[in-house]
Amino acid sequence: MQKLMFESSWNKALSNKDRKVIEDAFLKTAILNSNSIQFTPLWQAFNHKDELLVTMLIHNFTSELVSFNDIQLRYLENNKMIAEHLFHLPTLVIQPSYSMPWTFIFPTSSTKQEATFKNVQMVIY
Repeated sequence: MQKLMFESSWNKALSNKDRKVIEDAFLKTAILNSNSIQFTPLWQAFNHKDELLVTMLIHNFTSELVSFNDIQLRYLENNKMIAEHLFHLPTLVIQPSYSMPWTFIFPTSSTKQEATFKNVQMVIY
């Protein structure tokens, strides 16, 4: 059975409203019975540096520990690549059968097209 977990700083700083959004998304998507890593989009934005912030609920449906150190991710909208970046996140580790929210920051140099935040998808490349 899939379980939801929060990184410790998220657990402390997350508003009740955002926690509810994440918990609702988890309840709707954690029932997928696959043997893969799945991303559920939560929200997207730009920060003050014009970097693309993409918050995803990451589902580890595998029986293996998943690390996000040196992993290439693509952010897609309507099946078109908007941004691509090689992430070095040694602290982002997700246990088997767990789901966890995370915000990925795509530097401006990794953005290929303007984001519209519609029909969002994240894929490991």
